[in-house]
Amino acid sequence: MATDYDAPRKQDEELKEDSLEQLGARRSDHQSNSVDEDETEAAEGFELPGADLSNVELSVAVVPPQDDEFTCSSCFLVHHRSQLAYEENGLPVCTECAS
Repeated sequence: MATDYDAPRKQDEELKEDSLEQLGARRSDHQSNSVDEDETEAAEGFELPGADLSNVELSVAVVPPQDDEFTCSSCFLVHHRSQLAYEENGLPVCTECAS
């Protein structure tokens, strides 16, 4: 059966029911004006460019690459040996950078 895509999708009676006031009322019923986010909590995660971080000390233990790991020469991330795609000029490339 052929479909007329130019024909209106709603009947005339349905179009009369959906006035702008009704649509606006439906929209305001589903939305709330309050935001459940603490502004001070959200602001703590942001650091301004040029901030003085001279008194901040690194609290993460840095572990050198293990025998079964390599550093990708393209993205410079440390990956497990199973993610080695190929070596180009003696430099390892991971499967993510190879694709």
